[in-house]
Amino acid sequence: MAFEKVRSESLLSSGQQLTNTSVVIVGAGIGGMCVAIDLIKRNNCRDFVILEQSSGVGGTWHANTYPGCAVDLQAIVYSYSFAPNSHWTRDFPGQREILSYLTRVAQEYGLYGHIRFCSTAESATWDDELKKWNTHVRVAKGSKDAEAISEYTISSDFFVSAVGQLSQPKWPKIKGLNTFTGKTMHSATWDWTYDLKDKRIAVVGSGCSAVQIVPELAKVASKVTVFQRTPHWILPRGDYEISNLRKTIYRYFPFWQRYWRRRYVDQNETEYISNNFAGHEENLKLRQAALDMMHEQLPNQPELWEKLTPKYPVGCKRVVVSDYFFPALNLPNVELEARPIHSINDHTVRVVGTDGQAEDADDRYDLIVFATGFRASDFLHPMKIYGRNGRALHDMWKDGARAYLGTCADDMPNLGIVLGPNTGLLHNSFILMIEAQSRYINGLIKPVLEARKQGGSLSLTPRPEKTEAYNAKLQTLLKDFAVSDPRCDNWYKNETGLVTNLWPGTVLEFQKLMEQVNYGDYEVEGFSRSIVQKRPLYKVGRVVEERGFLEKFSLVNAVVVGVGAIVGAVFIPKLITFV
Repeated sequence: MAFEKVRSESLLSSGQQLTNTSVVIVGAGIGGMCVAIDLIKRNNCRDFVILEQSSGVGGTWHANTYPGCAVDLQAIVYSYSFAPNSHWTRDFPGQREILSYLTRVAQEYGLYGHIRFCSTAESATWDDELKKWNTHVRVAKGSKDAEAISEYTISSDFFVSAVGQLSQPKWPKIKGLNTFTGKTMHSATWDWTYDLKDKRIAVVGSGCSAVQIVPELAKVASKVTVFQRTPHWILPRGDYEISNLRKTIYRYFPFWQRYWRRRYVDQNETEYISNNFAGHEENLKLRQAALDMMHEQLPNQPELWEKLTPKYPVGCKRVVVSDYFFPALNLPNVELEARPIHSINDHTVRVVGTDGQAEDADDRYDLIVFATGFRASDFLHPMKIYGRNGRALHDMWKDGARAYLGTCADDMPNLGIVLGPNTGLLHNSFILMIEAQSRYINGLIKPVLEARKQGGSLSLTPRPEKTEAYNAKLQTLLKDFAVSDPRCDNWYKNETGLVTNLWPGTVLEFQKLMEQVNYGDYEVEGFSRSIVQKRPLYKVGRVVEERGFLEKFSLVNAVVVGVGAIVGAVFIPKLITFV
């Protein structure tokens, strides 16, 4: 009998763990992992569940596997400050290397025990009475878990959305797309079983993904046609292989890796002006650098220059970096098609001819690749969120997403959003923004966890007047930005011209804004209100990334450390090998 009682309690406990937890995090990408790690480190909490719709961690780096896929920022800043990697092989590593890094971090912090893969959060509904979120989860067909249960609801005290902005592929609306009898694929859903050798391939798009894909396709395809919808400003990437000496220095003297990370952060911060303010002297320098590279890599081709030169200022769209796209256009099997696409039929892509009539761009194509981006303006899509009194977040945001500090939404208690509205950047690593948000969100979670431990309840909802004032200031600042220029469309603003994706300041300004939680900015409800009333301000701090922090070290100290690094790099590996 005693055994049966223990067994029953164990089964009951297992069921409760499946459907009840302190925090639900949606997304096991860079943002979701960061929030989870901060929960462990800053709140000493392992009572959380991460719902991930795919079969692995990494978010966009798990989903995007197309040929040539790589990061467009230096790896040393495109990584967590608390998890430096001394083994990067390149300054701008590829997708596999980044995914390997994120997998290792997930393993080191024991996140796999909290992640439920192949599990999609279809909706989350706030219970006004119990002050909890009820998240409806659907388990993917074909997964082992789906054999036992196909859907369930999990209750939590706090809900974090970390689905990111580059998770839902955006397919273009082209007449006849479904009639094509060849192969079609989106850059975000690459089919590696398809043999590209000697195929005739059409690539629709010329943005970040396309400029990485085209040079790789050109190596094996018999022909590649790039259908350029809008030209982009393209700057040199300047990628290089990281030497074994530098890796050794980073490994044994991590001070130097922190130093170079801060140098890169500072360097990127200086591009805030050039990337955001059209007509500024620095912006014009960037424009000239882009033109110089194009003219150098495509010499004596004025007609091609005309097609590739944007009619909008630098910063109106995301600047693309590539060392190989223009050289690829010089290859005999690569062609740029700048005429507008009219339609697609069973065998080819049709364009608008000089006489205004549709004509075939080529005899036939075996494959059409759509490098057409993501539904970046549709925040949290397709998940549905219902807050106080059943209010739907997608209805609130139908005219443009807006949030308090890019992190919390009106009438959505105990909700945190990673990379929410107006947190995007054109000049630096968004991981710097994620870490600031993660600390802040964990500052909101802290009193909610304390209330749970006491057997009480607590909810924090941003005051509407705070959200209104914050967003009014953002839009006022953004009016002067290049992305607001009416001459171009971009995913940073919606159809009405409201800029919903871009942060109008530097990373440092955002970090300082987020280093303290003022609970007075929130409507506080629940039996445990006294927790925040006793402590209205909570300092979560920030990661010091700028080089000013290092200036207290004297030149002599720097030289001593440098000499030590060189000596260590030369002799330590030999000593280890000898031993």
